Amino acid sequence: MDQTSSATVSTGDEGYLLDPADWTEEIAYDLARTEDLTLTGEHWTVIRFVRDWHEEHKVAPSGRDVMAFMKREGFSRNRLFELFPYGYVQQTCKIAGMLKPRSWSTG
Repeated sequence: MDQTSSATVSTGDEGYLLDPADWTEEIAYDLARTEDLTLTGEHWTVIRFVRDWHEEHKVAPSGRDVMAFMKREGFSRNRLFELFPYGYVQQTCKIAGMLKPRSWSTG
């Protein structure tokens, strides 16, 4: 198993946390650095939505759910992809501390 740069939690071979309960904001910053991202307020708006959804539903939200949230928040349709250019699953879910999805869906 690999470790995040903070060496406080275990990650799988692709950098996803093995336990979403281990997530902290510090870990999110570490994970973002591995993705060459600098987190802004807009990133945090999305990350917190993903975390809150996971807390309520015990699963990561679908890309469709995230897009609906972003629309309600006044983000443009493409903003998710501008914030997380390598994709919702690869970057957003990883930085938000979700388990690696079984497939390219978040199910």
